[in-house]
Amino acid sequence: MSLGQQLAPHLPFLRRYGRALTGSQEHGDRYVRATLEAIVAAPEEFPRDVDPRLGLYRTFQAIWQSANADESEALSAAGDISNQEAIARARLARMTPLSRQALLLTAMEGFTTEDAAYLIDVENDEVEKLVANALAEIEKQTRSRVLIIEDEPIIAMDIETIVRDLGHDVTGVAVTRDEAVAAALADRPGLVLADIQLADDSSGIDAVKDILAEFQVPVIFITAFPERLLTGERPEPTFLITKPFQRSTVKAAISQALFFDESTVPA
Repeated sequence: MSLGQQLAPHLPFLRRYGRALTGSQEHGDRYVRATLEAIVAAPEEFPRDVDPRLGLYRTFQAIWQSANADESEALSAAGDISNQEAIARARLARMTPLSRQALLLTAMEGFTTEDAAYLIDVENDEVEKLVANALAEIEKQTRSRVLIIEDEPIIAMDIETIVRDLGHDVTGVAVTRDEAVAAALADRPGLVLADIQLADDSSGIDAVKDILAEFQVPVIFITAFPERLLTGERPEPTFLITKPFQRSTVKAAISQALFFDESTVPA
């Protein structure tokens, strides 16, 4: 099997990681493209002593760390900093990017502590400290009001508990597209958690489109079939949780989505 064939199944999830790390589909995908270009240009440098997925993420990490530093300096010099980047800078002044990487790699991407240590080049015990620091700092910085769009009562209750445990308020739980839109307009949330398939066979994607047509709000999609949304053929969600999910995954996604939300930036 060629290297390309070995890496192909992991690309949708690398895009997910890149988008969560940068808070932007455009920027996240840019780093993934750069990663693939680097592998194509020098396949002999691709790590062959580890699992292909680990090697792929390791290459991405190297690209992101070097390119992010160079781009940050260039943008600062030119005064060309996007709103999301400005928000991230305000938070990063209080927390190291390495902590966020450790959090996302373990909680969202499902890497073991040992694998995450390899990917970000630290000792194993340092990963656990970084993850704890990231959660504590992001939770302290971000407080919001959350709308849950989920038609399975048990799952909805579980998500609501997680949201409240993080210190956020829940504006409502909707089970259909119409309910979701009405709830959002009646009590504007600062974050939306949306399932894809709803009770009346309506779509959570359509509900979110309707909401975003009225106002901008961070959205996290929840689905049992993430590959259907991560095709690379159309606009895709920046934040995506796979069912069945771990509580830590939901916490990481919420924290990361709010990390780039200007409404929760400390004064």
